[in-house]
Amino acid sequence: MPTLAIIGAGPGMGLAIARTFGGRGFDVALIARTEEKLETLVDQLGRDGIKAAVFPADVLDRTALTDALGAARAHFGGIDVLEYSPAPHSPVPGFAMAAPSEVTVENLQPQVEYSFYGAVAAARAVLPAMREAGAGTLLFTTGGGSVDPVPMLGNVNAAQGALRNWVLNLNKELTGSGVYAAHVVINVWIGGGGPAGAPTATPEQIAPLYWDLHEHRERSEAVFNA
Repeated sequence: MPTLAIIGAGPGMGLAIARTFGGRGFDVALIARTEEKLETLVDQLGRDGIKAAVFPADVLDRTALTDALGAARAHFGGIDVLEYSPAPHSPVPGFAMAAPSEVTVENLQPQVEYSFYGAVAAARAVLPAMREAGAGTLLFTTGGGSVDPVPMLGNVNAAQGALRNWVLNLNKELTGSGVYAAHVVINVWIGGGGPAGAPTATPEQIAPLYWDLHEHRERSEAVFNA
């Protein structure tokens, strides 16, 4: 069975992506901070006939994240698809939104650690085996501000913009290797809860985009709009 590893797995997008791939024959490795919440997802996926397992780790702890991916690889016999989309947990020291003119090293650094450095650490944990196998998919998710920045998210967008640049460049480097990297931009409010009149979509509407990227491997970036 091929294996999908989801970093930042939760009951929204993570569960929907797991079901999308699991329904097509994938086993699923679930990685996030809270083991109890992940076990709930395992139970839900199990009722759908999808084999899943839990590997707790905080993306801010790069050693723990690398170890979790190693454990997932050992458990399932490999990782074929990596999906990185952690949602900030609360409280996190230094995690505050800042307008561009209010960005400081202090309020930008946590965003970079979370959005960018965690993604780099995850990729480095799985890339050697993918290169050796000549196959693999790396998918990294950000919000619409990584492409079209929003002033109130000056520090968040800067960190996610750095991730976007790196992913697009990584895919260029991987050309011809059999390994594919892509950036997913979710340019809607997931499940509602945004400003009045803002576009929304459900996780179930968005998740098929990830399968399309993995299956067709034709573009290094996809933007989901309502």
